[in-house]
Amino acid sequence: QTPEFQRKEEKSRPGMPSGARMPHQGAPMGPPGPPYGGSPAVRPGLPSPVMEPSRKRPAPSQQVQQQQQQHAKRRKMADKILPQRIRELVPESQAYMDLLAFERKLDQTIMRKRVDIQEALKRPMKQKRKLRLYISNTFNPARPDADDSDGSIASWELRVEGKLLDDPGKQKKKFSSFFKSLVIELDKDLYGPDNHLVEWHRTPTTQETDGFQVKRPGDVSVRCTLLLMLDYQPPQFKLDPRLARLLGIHTQTRSCIIQALWQYVKTNKLQDSHDKEYINCDKYFQQIFDCPRLKFSEIPQRLTNLLLPPDPIVINHVISVDPNDQKKTACYDIDVEVEDPLKSQMSSFLLSTANQQEIASLDNKIHETIESINQLKIQRDFMLSFSRDPKGYIQDWLKSQSRDLKLMTDVVGNPEEERRAAFYHEPWSQEAVSRYFYCKIQQRRQELEQALAVRNT
Repeated sequence: QTPEFQRKEEKSRPGMPSGARMPHQGAPMGPPGPPYGGSPAVRPGLPSPVMEPSRKRPAPSQQVQQQQQQHAKRRKMADKILPQRIRELVPESQAYMDLLAFERKLDQTIMRKRVDIQEALKRPMKQKRKLRLYISNTFNPARPDADDSDGSIASWELRVEGKLLDDPGKQKKKFSSFFKSLVIELDKDLYGPDNHLVEWHRTPTTQETDGFQVKRPGDVSVRCTLLLMLDYQPPQFKLDPRLARLLGIHTQTRSCIIQALWQYVKTNKLQDSHDKEYINCDKYFQQIFDCPRLKFSEIPQRLTNLLLPPDPIVINHVISVDPNDQKKTACYDIDVEVEDPLKSQMSSFLLSTANQQEIASLDNKIHETIESINQLKIQRDFMLSFSRDPKGYIQDWLKSQSRDLKLMTDVVGNPEEERRAAFYHEPWSQEAVSRYFYCKIQQRRQELEQALAVRNT
């Protein structure tokens, strides 16, 4: 078999009706639009296994499909642009194009601001507020005629409460949420070494409360000491006295301490000019870190031994049993850090999807409107071209439909030549017919052999 015959055989297979390729002669004509129903990809009378290897177009690969999807995403913005010819027909459409350009700038600005907000949320956003602490006590004298044992013994009750001044938040923070621990130390001589401490420490299951109460028996005034440990978020540390004097800070977060160290290194030009990774310690650094030279990467590890827990807030108070002092309340203002209310607004802005859904729906409406405008423009061009030169336009339109039909059937070949009788009178047609019937006989033989094999088993 010669290569020339191979090409001819791939071009067509005889013995098949080809009229299914072209629409009926009486098919109505209309404006160009979606392709009308065409013929099947495989012509009737030919088994599909014979058709697929030679005539069928290869399916696009997965990589090509992904590229097509990406291209479709990029086209979303392009689909909103009016074509130049429509803008020439309707000069007022320039206002729409100006709005589109403004929308593009606005989208870029909003995207940049969203990125700025995301970066800002990664950093702690705190505000200093005043927490007012109220310390008061009541005294219950002994009553000999009391029925219960509690009433027959004199006792006092200490109350420690507090609230945030000028709290604009809708959800008021509980008093205990500002503290990590609270210790009340009573007079050891009166209550003994085992009963003079009252402790509260935060745990993962702690229930927040608005205050603390301590009740003890006694009929004399008691001196007590309150130790309040604030719950810093992020955690803060007290610096070693030498390092605190050097940097000018007493209690701060780890990141702020490292930043102050870096500022001190830059101010005093301690960074090695040849090896930027090292710091040449001055006399103060040598006293604190106990080395003449150290790496930047060693600073966090060396800081561990120089950072201590922050000092608690110490309040000395007298629990009075004098009836004249019962209504007196001690007040103290404590500086605490609370979350900036702007942070919750920024988070809700990033998580909000209502605006995104509304924008998406409006974009879909714009795309549909632009698509309908393009369809109307195509119909207008069709009508104008047909009115100017009906004969020439029909001929051009038939050529265009023929090309579209060839692509629509997804079959390689030339349908226009194959539908003519002269195409099947060429010299190779006799051998092609023989080969076709030979393939059919082989196929039938395989089916019979398979049937016999099943019956014998």
